[in-house]
Amino acid sequence: MADRYFRRHLHLGWWTLLAAVALGLGLALLRLFDVETYQHPAHETRRLMWTLAHVHGAVLGLLHILFGVSLTLAPSLAPPSLRLPSRALTAAGLLLPVGFFLGGVSTYAGDPGLGIVGVPVGAVCLLVAVVATARGQ
Repeated sequence: MADRYFRRHLHLGWWTLLAAVALGLGLALLRLFDVETYQHPAHETRRLMWTLAHVHGAVLGLLHILFGVSLTLAPSLAPPSLRLPSRALTAAGLLLPVGFFLGGVSTYAGDPGLGIVGVPVGAVCLLVAVVATARGQ
């Protein structure tokens, strides 16, 4: 059973990391070519949201990899049921970076767009995943 979760989170981690690196490259290109809709001071919220999407994606990709690897390196510390932490981490890995990215797609007078509502939900999912894993549940 743990082997299935190991493979799943390793794949999710590497694909998430790939997406985050690609987003980071895209942001660097927007900066390099001085794209107005990204660089203009009026779009500071967009830059912040997309930078946060990039960083959270990278960190969550690494957390997926760490979770998967920890299942094989320390199986005695793994929760008896991996379903809750696995699903919560998967949800967080999607909701946090996507919420930040969508929050920057359209901004309103310095406020992020509606996509930002995924961020607090994703944060709660991440908290659940960490607590469930730490408690061994």
